Amino acid sequence: MKTVDKGAVTGKKVRQYCTALRPGDVGEYVLLPGDPARSDRVAKYLDDAKLVENHREHRTFTGYYKGVKVSVTSTGMGCPSASIACEELANIGAKVLIRIGSSAALKEGIRVGDLIISTGAMKNEGTSRFFVPDSFPAVPDFELTMLLIQTARQAAKERSLRVHHGIGSTDDSFYGETPEFIEHVYKCGCINLEMEASGIFTAAQRKGCKAAAIYGVSSNLRSGEVYYGDGNTESDNQLLARAWDEEIQIVLETIYQYEQNKNTQE
Repeated sequence: MKTVDKGAVTGKKVRQYCTALRPGDVGEYVLLPGDPARSDRVAKYLDDAKLVENHREHRTFTGYYKGVKVSVTSTGMGCPSASIACEELANIGAKVLIRIGSSAALKEGIRVGDLIISTGAMKNEGTSRFFVPDSFPAVPDFELTMLLIQTARQAAKERSLRVHHGIGSTDDSFYGETPEFIEHVYKCGCINLEMEASGIFTAAQRKGCKAAAIYGVSSNLRSGEVYYGDGNTESDNQLLARAWDEEIQIVLETIYQYEQNKNTQE
């Protein structure tokens, strides 16, 4: 009996198994929120946005930003579903994958509503181990990330924004992040915790795509600026919702600038 190669079966010419997407459904640039509802949030910033598929946790719109074809596909929570989305998006033509999400900060001075741009991820998850050794780094594309930082800094000058960058920890278990674990990754130099970046960076690297990640800060687990379940979330939610909108606009402008730079070089 011949063993099936899933990667070969789910190739470039077929409907993808988990996202239900087909060739032509997405542009080369794809934003990756976790929550399917935030795909709708991104779609509001696109011209002629159309819902092309809504399957499992993967909700996809495609439209245009300043004439550039852009898509958004939600990944769900965690590296397993995020890496699947990346694999299948790459199969049908995606070239640039940018995570937009939420994150808990660890570094002093980072507040709820700030933005963090990832320069690397500590792999406290199991998905990437299926594909690469633990010693293989989980890092975003340098050129894309530098442009994202520059675009965010320009936005910070024009509006009341605070932007940070650094290495974060990608974790498998939201409730497994005990005080002892948080202290450990903080001492390692991580400035934030989240659940998808290292899986996305690894999948993108393997598939020949460029990847980056930006987050809105939902809490700071070191300073105690935490609102989980305390019944007083209105102001926090407003700050985080604003951060989501800001990161979407920053990423879209980064994509536009990246496309312009690419065309100039060609």
